[in-house]
Amino acid sequence: MKDINQNNNIPLADRMRPDSLKNFYGQDDIVGRASFLKSSIKNDQVPSLIFWGPPGSGKTTLASIIAKETKADFIRLSAVNSGINDLRQIIKRSEENERLGIKTILFIDEIHRWNKAQQDALLPYVENGLLVLIGATTENPSFEVNSALLSRTKVVVLGKLTVKDLKKIIKDAISDDKIIKQKDISISDKVIDLIARLANGDARTALNILELSANHNKKITTQIVKEIMQKTHLFYDKNGEEHYNIISALHKSMRGGDANAAVYWLVRMLEGGEDPLYIARRLIRFAAEDIGLANNNALLVANAVFDACHKIGMPECGVHLAQGVIYLSKSEKSIAAYQAYQSAQADLKEHGNLSVPLHIRNAPTQLMKDLDYSKGYKYTPLEDSDDQEYFPQELKGRQYLK
Repeated sequence: MKDINQNNNIPLADRMRPDSLKNFYGQDDIVGRASFLKSSIKNDQVPSLIFWGPPGSGKTTLASIIAKETKADFIRLSAVNSGINDLRQIIKRSEENERLGIKTILFIDEIHRWNKAQQDALLPYVENGLLVLIGATTENPSFEVNSALLSRTKVVVLGKLTVKDLKKIIKDAISDDKIIKQKDISISDKVIDLIARLANGDARTALNILELSANHNKKITTQIVKEIMQKTHLFYDKNGEEHYNIISALHKSMRGGDANAAVYWLVRMLEGGEDPLYIARRLIRFAAEDIGLANNNALLVANAVFDACHKIGMPECGVHLAQGVIYLSKSEKSIAAYQAYQSAQADLKEHGNLSVPLHIRNAPTQLMKDLDYSKGYKYTPLEDSDDQEYFPQELKGRQYLK
């Protein structure tokens, strides 16, 4: 790892950032002995890459290690505060590097924050090999990165670090970091394990907890760590992919009738700061889509839950959402209405706007009557209309309800 002098202004996470694969913990399937990336680095044939993974999984660190081990000029950009003008300067620098026989690696953190025009401007230089792109993103690149750029890169998926990996990282910081060693802290294996679990797979979070705890007290205890954290750290990105993963887990748990799992996913969302009205709206949808005609009261319950959330908000409405989730989970299920809608939708796409049969058209004017609007219509309350057709001729006899 880096030999950084005793500079208290540099965060512990940066001071402990590994500068070689030997000190890089976790992601064994990506950088292990037989991995594609390990071989590419060894042979100095690293292609353009997109690192996709959660915060603190090692995306930035791995990019800088690749640059060092391939002796490339490493240029780092944050997509949040950079744009086309920055890219122009980097292209000039890359062209100069090329004349000098030096490779250029451009690392773009949060590449999903670059818009289409910015990504398109980068594409030609990735195509012609002027620079090697390494993009980092916490979002699914298939949604956030232009398809043209994505097709010219290899996506590498990084997972959360394990508790075992995080404990190694924490222990290395305690034994190797000069500033932490000067503090002569006292910490038990139990507390190290707690920090590793609270960090939720994020190395940066783990080291931040350690550093803040060490600054707070020489003896780091469970109570100090919990005070630093304020509450258990839960990963839930309301604007990212995990948002959709967890709402999907809630939906499928209710569909499968597992009320216990459904309540768990509900709490994950609420404790992560999700808008309760968003969840309540999803329950209304679920009541019609997955329960439908099997229990018409489900829609009434879901609407009542939404009304309660709207009136009283969090944290009080949490119990109303839990009640709704449990009720919907335990209810019988029917997708007849949902399937009927989809079938009618498919006919609309195939046949377009078919004409309304004349006999079921309204005829408020004499002209319309002269044109046979409403002619032959059978008024159901007063006459037998069992043989009356309500579909356009092209769809006669359609059955959407199975």
